[in-house]
Order: sequence, then C-alpha cells, then structure tokens
Amino acid sequence: MRGAVIYAPGDVRFEERDDPEIINPTDAIIRTVATCVCGSDLWAYRGLEPVDEPHPMGHEYVGIVEEVGSEVTGVRPGQFVVGSFATSDNTCPNCLNGWQSSCLHREFMSTCQADYVRIPNAHGTLVATDDHPDSAFVPSLLAVSDVMGTGWYAAKAAEVKPGSTAVVVGDGAVGLCGVIAARELGAERIIAMSRHEPRQQLAREFGATDIVTERGEEGVARVKELTNGIGADSVLECVGTAEAMQQALRSARPGGNVGFVGVPHDVAIDGQELFFSHVGLRGGPAPVRGYLPDLIDRVLSGRINPGKVFDLALPLEQVAEGYKAMDERRAIKALLKP
Repeated sequence: MRGAVIYAPGDVRFEERDDPEIINPTDAIIRTVATCVCGSDLWAYRGLEPVDEPHPMGHEYVGIVEEVGSEVTGVRPGQFVVGSFATSDNTCPNCLNGWQSSCLHREFMSTCQADYVRIPNAHGTLVATDDHPDSAFVPSLLAVSDVMGTGWYAAKAAEVKPGSTAVVVGDGAVGLCGVIAARELGAERIIAMSRHEPRQQLAREFGATDIVTERGEEGVARVKELTNGIGADSVLECVGTAEAMQQALRSARPGGNVGFVGVPHDVAIDGQELFFSHVGLRGGPAPVRGYLPDLIDRVLSGRINPGKVFDLALPLEQVAEGYKAMDERRAIKALLKP
C-alpha cells in the first residue's frame, strides 16, 4: 500500500509501505475512505518536535472494515466506521468513567495517512454507522474522529452551559469546532479570537457572536471590554502555545473555567496567578470515543457540519502539498482521499 512518511522537518513523502496485518485478536484493518492533515502534525513538520527517524503520519480516519481479529465483535467487515485518534477498549475503569483517551490499553494512532490502517482495540474504538453514509457526510464524519471531538471536549472541560459566555482561543480546525460545540451546549455569546477573515467568516457561520482580532494582553483587554470588565464564563484554549494559554487564563472570569486541548509546547503556568484567579483549568487528549455516537448522530441528522473546516481537498498522493498549504496558512485543514 501507499502512505505518508515524515523524514525531517518539511520533508513528508508519499511512498510504498507494508500492508498492515492483524497482530492482536482485538485489531481490525480498515480501508481508508478519508484521512487528513492535523494541526498537531505541523509541530513535527515545523521542527518543533523531533523527527529522529522516518515514521508514518496521521491519526484521523474514516473507512470500511476489511478484516477483524478473533475477539472483535463490535464491528464486522463491510461496515463504514469512525474511530478516535486514541484507541480504547471501552471497558477499563478509566473508559467506564468517561476518559477513554486514558484507557489502560490506550494506543495513539499514527499511521492513518495511508490506504489501509490497523486499528488496535478495534472492538472499543470503532463506531459503525447504520449504513454507508452519503459521500457528502464524509468530511464531517472525518472531523468527528478528532477535531470536532476535541472541540467538544474543550467546551465540556470549560463547562460551557446554556446562557453562558464562551471565548475560543485559536481559529484552526479545533477552535472552529469549539465554536460549534459551544453553540450546541447552549452558550449565548461566543467570542472567537481570530485574525484571519476567512476563518472569522466560518466562525460566525458556526455560531460566533463576536470576533476579537487582538492577541496577548490586548486580546484579554478586548474580552474584558465585551464582558463588562469581568471576563468569560468559559474559555476554550485550542492552540497549545504559552501565549494562548496565558490569554485563555486571563480571559476567564473569577470562578470561570478554561478547557485546554492544544498540545502544550513550552507552556508554564504561574501557580500564584492561577491560585488567586479562582479559574478552573482542565484539559488533555480528548476522550473522543465517548462522544462519537452523539456527534455522528448530529452530523447525519444535519444538525452540525464540521466538515466545512476542510477547505482543501487533495488526493492522498499529494499529502505533502496538504502539509505545505496548512503550514503556510493557505488552508485550515486538508482532507485526503485515496
């Protein structure tokens, strides 16, 4: 089969790889219907994470089940499935508590930009749709496998409630999906922080009521101005940089909450400042598997359309261009089809 391999920062190649095989009885093999480039993939592409040796890339996927291990009962060959970037057995104590991304048998997916993918813990990770969905739904179902599920977790971690005010820090795919999540969870006012007009337009379409273009302390001051000097009830931090975290924490009101889902890079939190702010902070890898049935239903019923974050569609063989376009901010998110 063919798939993406990163060799060094800025060097992603599409080449022949070994076909995946069933290794454990809980594995499944899927034929990829769609995959994509994620903003978190850019950390390695930009040299902000080490690339010690060539390795496959990709952790978002939807596909058709080709083969299952002997212990997989939840899905069968021929079904269309959506999974999570973090695999889970969905039966361990952490899974049963709703934290599937901390499953005791968790594995992080990292080979999905390819024709075929092995899914560990398939019995607890994959969710099958009733039928093969219309192709128009594929982008949104792909978004559910990570960015929509992650945006949803950011809103839940920030405790967005009906009638509340939410701020979204970050206008990438996760941030834009966070706007959808905040709207779906009932936020009355949603302030999206963005400097890019096409992303601002999409944020408004998804439910943002206000746009803040300022960053840093100026951004915080603008949020305070919009909230009568108090700050927001909930803040979704969807970037992962030190500036974004500081901006998020300082935009929340006393007693407010910050949900952070951007993978932290060089983020340090001042304990004294956090202590006296009375702001709650929760984050981590999103437990997407727990949200999949609900989010899939919202997509197939037409209630949400997170697939609009894919503003570039390419054949899988052009995966390197997908990375380049996202790195240069010519695309929010690149969808790839074999």
